[in-house]
Amino acid sequence: MSIQKRWKDKDQPQAEVTTRLASELGIDSILSTLLVQRGITTYDDAKIFFRPTLSQMHDPFLMKDMDKAVERIEQAIGEKESILIYGDYDVDGTTAVALVYSFFKNYAHRIAYYIPDRYKEGYGISFTGIDYAAENGFSLIIALDCGIKANEKIDYANSLGIDFIICDHHRPGEFLPNAVAVLDPKREDCDYPFDELSGAGVGFKLIEAFARNNNLFSDNFEKHIAEYLDFVAVSIAADIVPITGENRILAHFGLLQLNQRKRQGFKAIMDLSNIKRDLSISDIVFNIAPRINAAGRIDSGNKAVELLISATQSEAFLNGNGIDSTNTERKSIDTHITAQAYAMIDESDFLKSSKSTVLFNNEWHKGVVGIVASRLTEKYYRPTVVLTESDGIASGSARSVKDFDVYNAIEACSDLLEQFGGHKYAAGLTMKVENVEAFKLRFEEVVSNTILEEMLTPEIEIDCELRLDQIEPKFFRVLKQFAPFGPGNMSPIFISRGVIHNGSLRVVGSNHLKMEISQDNEKKSFPSIAFNMASVSEIITNYKPFDIVYTVEENEWNGSINLQLVIKDIKVND
Repeated sequence: MSIQKRWKDKDQPQAEVTTRLASELGIDSILSTLLVQRGITTYDDAKIFFRPTLSQMHDPFLMKDMDKAVERIEQAIGEKESILIYGDYDVDGTTAVALVYSFFKNYAHRIAYYIPDRYKEGYGISFTGIDYAAENGFSLIIALDCGIKANEKIDYANSLGIDFIICDHHRPGEFLPNAVAVLDPKREDCDYPFDELSGAGVGFKLIEAFARNNNLFSDNFEKHIAEYLDFVAVSIAADIVPITGENRILAHFGLLQLNQRKRQGFKAIMDLSNIKRDLSISDIVFNIAPRINAAGRIDSGNKAVELLISATQSEAFLNGNGIDSTNTERKSIDTHITAQAYAMIDESDFLKSSKSTVLFNNEWHKGVVGIVASRLTEKYYRPTVVLTESDGIASGSARSVKDFDVYNAIEACSDLLEQFGGHKYAAGLTMKVENVEAFKLRFEEVVSNTILEEMLTPEIEIDCELRLDQIEPKFFRVLKQFAPFGPGNMSPIFISRGVIHNGSLRVVGSNHLKMEISQDNEKKSFPSIAFNMASVSEIITNYKPFDIVYTVEENEWNGSINLQLVIKDIKVND
């Protein structure tokens, strides 16, 4: 059976606020409650939420050093310098490179892109990459989704006469690199109003600033600049940044751009994924992003950029097929290593009793350790680090559980590390192989001393209680407009009590439950699915009431669309 979950009710707003808002908007009080929980308390707030516009984006020049970055690029273009667009090999990095390269190739005298080799160069800016720039006559490098801690490497580039513009969104170190411009909304001295942009989001603000400063697209600025937002939407989804504030606007218009299927590279991936409907954030996370990521994990991130900037359908199809094959290989490797990791934990008394998981195997494939860390976190629900050996160094990825800052825990072990960086819930790190055991013990000590016991149990946060007869067409039409869903604006989770299934309970696939659910002897029932919960069938019997927490979603099957309840957990009434 799946791991036990905690059910937690969100705070319910004051009735007078939700009643007033429901009246102003002409909607159900349940829907107005959901809005207030998301900080939307007035008609004007709701208008911005439901009807975002590109004019609501922040002025890019509010970002520290943006003026310096634009001035340096204008100088490079005016003096016909060679510009290198440099980015990380993951989805955020490769979409950022494709975005900035696609824009500036229209204006630069000579421009190219560079993605470091995951195995030979590792994460971020490398000396090898800087040497490549020097040997090939590039005097300006625009770094995307990396560079905020590359102080030594930037100094090296400066010694060779190469300037850097850094566009990053990771946490800075104590001192910023000595670059011409450092664009990072997480800088302490940066007053940009929104600090949760993705790496591609920061890259987009750079091209927006350049376009505004040079009066480009004067006929219809917003239309032209929106053409690059498909890259940003994919990066937002893949990098799991909050879909609130400016990210909600960027994701909304990016999805519109994606679903017009104008860019050949994305169209090829959608075709290979057999997606014919409009894409959602979830579709990107589970279908689009893994294919783009596979290139950098198994082969080369350059292949991902080649696909994303493909100019013709045939070129995109060829590049897409190559990446799809790489993704199939990645799945096989990932499955094998995950099974080995499960066995290591199940055979270790220390790991079974620990509040963290640190695993090391020098034969594991470096490209999939992040995926394996995610799977282990999901199964055992503990902060997790998975390491392998590359060029004599242990390197790997960390993943966390809700509310626990794994970056801070890793930082507390920094004396054992060579490098580290990342976010609250995901990070990368390297260390000497001989430090792995010491790190394992220190990390466990730090986690044990700082994690709350409740954090070690998965939590389902329930927005509000819903009666099944309240799920009417108008209700769902409005609910759909809460999208795009993601961190900060998750698909609402409801609770319904005392429901029954009508005898249609069955197991589908390998481990999923399907049934028809009704409440209080209502004749109307709802198709429902509970993923990976087949074992629950043993404790729910015909006509015995139980409680469910779930989301309401559309299910498309054989060309027809119907509503279904996607059940997150079940509790049987005593």
